[in-house]
Amino acid sequence: MDTSGIEKSLDVAAEVLPPEKPKLKKKERDIDIDKDVKKDYEYSRGQLYDVIEKGQEALAGIIDVANNTDHPRAFEVAGQLVKSVSDATEKLIDLQKKMQDLEEGPKKNKVTNNNALFVGSTAELSKLLKQGLKDTK
Repeated sequence: MDTSGIEKSLDVAAEVLPPEKPKLKKKERDIDIDKDVKKDYEYSRGQLYDVIEKGQEALAGIIDVANNTDHPRAFEVAGQLVKSVSDATEKLIDLQKKMQDLEEGPKKNKVTNNNALFVGSTAELSKLLKQGLKDTK
């Protein structure tokens, strides 16, 4: 690329420098997963409690409005608010169960298979059974 015209117009000398690669700094951060999980659990639990409490306060207010006005829309809003509060309490229970599962760790399922399958004729089966009885005596 010819930059001599630009150099003359600007009255400067051009130097082409090779591009430098930026150095990436790695941040060393101690991650305590158990602490983070506990912190997130406590925060989520607090938020859900707050949502439930505010929902109950709002529900009490909207029920008063619905009773005083006898307007169908007010009763509809009250019903939706009841559902919202019950959904929040259900989420709180789910959060408790998930936290218990995390604390217990993975479960090891022991599988016992008591279903033995014999492929053969009845004569062969009776022969094997007789032979097994003789071996045990």
